[in-house]
Amino acid sequence: MASETLTTSSYIQHHLTNLTYGKLPDGTWGIAQTDDQIAQMGFWAIHVDTMFVSILMGVLFLLAFRAMAKKANSDVPSGWQNFLETVVEFIDTSVRGSFTAKNDLVAPLALTVFVWIFLMNFIKLLPVDFLPGLLSLAGLPYAKVVPTTDPNATFGMALGVFILMLYYSIKNKGLGGFGAELAFQPFPKFLFPVNLLLEVVGLIAKPISLALRLFGNMYAGEVIFILIAVMYGTGMVLGTFAGFLQLGWAIFHLLVITLQAFIFMTLTIVYMDMAHQEHH
Repeated sequence: MASETLTTSSYIQHHLTNLTYGKLPDGTWGIAQTDDQIAQMGFWAIHVDTMFVSILMGVLFLLAFRAMAKKANSDVPSGWQNFLETVVEFIDTSVRGSFTAKNDLVAPLALTVFVWIFLMNFIKLLPVDFLPGLLSLAGLPYAKVVPTTDPNATFGMALGVFILMLYYSIKNKGLGGFGAELAFQPFPKFLFPVNLLLEVVGLIAKPISLALRLFGNMYAGEVIFILIAVMYGTGMVLGTFAGFLQLGWAIFHLLVITLQAFIFMTLTIVYMDMAHQEHH
């Protein structure tokens, strides 16, 4: 991304800035071209890169599994079918081990969460200048193409899980039962203000921790990739070292992106299980 015209700090800042659409200072709506314009757009600004890539990965997930389902062959399954069936069996085993109630939504939800987040995380393994460089040719000023490095995306997914948790908690326990669960445990009933405070704080902390865990790990990994990319412009010795460092970090990050998708999926299953359980 024209590193010769950017300082190290501006290069890093550029790669960590989203392509943002919103209301410009002149009152029109459009793509922000500067950091000042982004700052003035306020709450209703949309991160176009996050939205586009996350939807694209979701569509890719659906098309891949649909194609496998249409061509599924029990006699001589293909390598692609074997791979996707392994993923489905892995998710099914995880659900059976963590979810003790009966709800036909949980397994598809867990599969969607795991594969979708993994695909969004996987884009991180592309060279940091590749996609931003291509998009700059189209005149786009910014491109932060890993959706899970955007807290808006991770909080959106976490809130979706949280809403489902609340819905099934009230559906299975009733509004009164759910309220009693918050007010009358873990301490005796006469301490219900303390119980309510602790339980509500713990309840709200669930989506916050779910979102921040994924965002924090992915954002930190992205920053390290960018810092390694900076080393390529500092000379042959550091540039060569950066090549080995980038390879090692990419291999390690394959584990990280898979683990983060697995953790988000597992906590989703656990939260859904809690929504189906009666506490006395």
